[in-house]
This record gives sequence, structure tokens and C-alpha cells, in this order.
Amino acid sequence: MKEIIKITYLSDKIDKLTYIEGKSDWIDLRSAEDITLKKGDFHLINLGVSICLPDGYEMLIAPRSSTFKNFGIIQTNSVGVVDESYGKNSSKDVLMMPVYAIRDTHIGINDRVCQFRIIKHQPVIEFIETMPSEDGEARGGFGSTGIN
Repeated sequence: MKEIIKITYLSDKIDKLTYIEGKSDWIDLRSAEDITLKKGDFHLINLGVSICLPDGYEMLIAPRSSTFKNFGIIQTNSVGVVDESYGKNSSKDVLMMPVYAIRDTHIGINDRVCQFRIIKHQPVIEFIETMPSEDGEARGGFGSTGIN
């Protein structure tokens, strides 16, 4: 079953949203503006679209794997989370990507800078407190699975 997502394109200079067939179920977002940034600049990149999510869904926005290499920018909030209240009644809720430039750079109109996926909200979780246990062997913590 397909979900219906309402989208308003606020720029006629960017490509329409589409899957990259056979590669991923993430969808690329593009810059709707021509931007020149100096090292140390912060900017909200206008992504040229407003999206109305169905109830019970949220959108995760993350940089593309090549964004840092190609443009020398990092997304300042690491991963953007957009809930279904954003854009519900207004095409004025434009998707933006907050970035920080680590070098002088230029981002052109229609350059792919980030990607998104839409997911259902996680279920309500009940946490049950337990006592520390000496059973089993510790994995070693975050980043402990090696470099290979």
C-alpha cells in the first residue's frame, strides 16, 4: 500500500522528488538557491518544497554521503526531524537544511545536498527497570566493533 504525501514545489528550478531506482529508499532534496559560503558561515539552505505528512508519520533529513566531500558543509543538527504538524496548513513551512561551512564553498541551484525518508512514529514504549547483572560479556561500548 502506498502512502499519499502532499507536496508543494516552491521553485521551478529544482527537479521533482523521485527515488533513485535500485539504489535506496531515501529521496534526495536539492538546494533551491544559489549560495556562496565562506569558511565559518552558517546558512539555512532553502530546499524549495513544503510537505504535508500524514498523521502518525515523521520525516528524517540527513546529509547525502557526498555532501561533506563535495561542498565542505555539515548539517548542524546532524539529523533533522520533521513531525506531521510541520507544513500541515501552510506552504510557508519550507524545508530547510541548517549548515555550517568548514571551507569556502558554492552550492548551486538544484545541487543535491541532503536526503530524507518518511517513517511511522515509534510505538509507545514502557520501560521496565532491572537490576545490574554480572551475566554475559560486555561488548566494549560505542565504536567497539573494530575498524574492518
